Amino acid sequence: MRIGIISPYSLSSPGGVQSQVLALSRALNKLGHKVRVMGPCDGAPPETGVTPLGASIPTFANGSIAPIAPDLACTLRTIRAFRDEEFDVIHIHEPICPGPCQTALFLRSAPIVGTWHAAGGSKAYLTPGVRWLATRMNIRAAVSQDARDMAHEALGGNYEVVFNGIEVNNFSRSAATKSDGPTIAYVGRHEPRKGLDVLLEAMTALPQNVTLWVMSDGPQTEELRLKYKTDQRLHWLGSVSEEEKVQRIKGADVLCVPSLRGESFGIVLLEAMAAGTPVVASDLPGYRNVASTGDEAHLVAPGDPAALADGLLRVIEDKDLAARLSKSGRNRALEFSMDRLAGIYVDLYERAIEVERQDPDRGGWRGELSRMGWPFKLPGKADQTL
Repeated sequence: MRIGIISPYSLSSPGGVQSQVLALSRALNKLGHKVRVMGPCDGAPPETGVTPLGASIPTFANGSIAPIAPDLACTLRTIRAFRDEEFDVIHIHEPICPGPCQTALFLRSAPIVGTWHAAGGSKAYLTPGVRWLATRMNIRAAVSQDARDMAHEALGGNYEVVFNGIEVNNFSRSAATKSDGPTIAYVGRHEPRKGLDVLLEAMTALPQNVTLWVMSDGPQTEELRLKYKTDQRLHWLGSVSEEEKVQRIKGADVLCVPSLRGESFGIVLLEAMAAGTPVVASDLPGYRNVASTGDEAHLVAPGDPAALADGLLRVIEDKDLAARLSKSGRNRALEFSMDRLAGIYVDLYERAIEVERQDPDRGGWRGELSRMGWPFKLPGKADQTL
């Protein structure tokens, strides 16, 4: 199949959805399909097979800052990309997100599979017309029950619950970066809902030989660095490459994920599990999608620095507990292989194509635009109108 995958978020910015989009495209290519990824890019595309749709505009969404592109220039580039490509199926991630996702739903140039990632509510669902846009999809999927419930409550419809995948071999075969003494790794945007401030407060109760690697950055970075500037155990690493992230996760004694809310699926937990690193995380419904039995990660009450410190210290000091978490985590990570997820999506793509074949009158993008009286010239094609 020729597959178009759309990311609403800048592909040159780190993020869970972006990493899923790019990893899925690689897995589908390995299966012999031809994949083109489309999305905003702030700079050069991160890898081959990516069509940039313009720069992003930082936008507040779901307690975070989302690098989306809801502007006219991105819309026109999206239209041109669909004109230039002949996709058998289109896969849209976060389908209701403003920008290329909504444009793709409106144009509907091929059968569509949509995947919802977010949980916890979104103002995008309050936009007029989004329920109609949702009906443009042949198949709807969600990465967790929480994501499915949020989408269903706002938009109705039926959803296939899938999962987020990881490229397991990238973590199992990677080298490890080691530090003197016990080390905790943190990976996540520095914003309130991710709970970094809770982890930093918990660090004040941990022994002086414990080091914390703080990766990534965000709106709280300067405030938190200033507040804890005297603690020499804190290593503020900023934005790191994917390779360094993997090496540090693998070399740490424990990965801490102290999020407070708004998490539908714990992909970073899976990454640590694949690397064989024990995990201490907040006891959130989204993280229980990964640590389903409680044996794969040590879960603590969210927003409680004392409970977090106690959990981290237990895993650092109790080598038997750490070994059990590591073993159970490795086994759990194998269930979320990106190769397995790619096979699941291929089945969904084939179903979407069959649904379209049985209902060919739903209408494509040229018909929709002409019926609405919107003949206009495409960029770069002065002699061609829609």
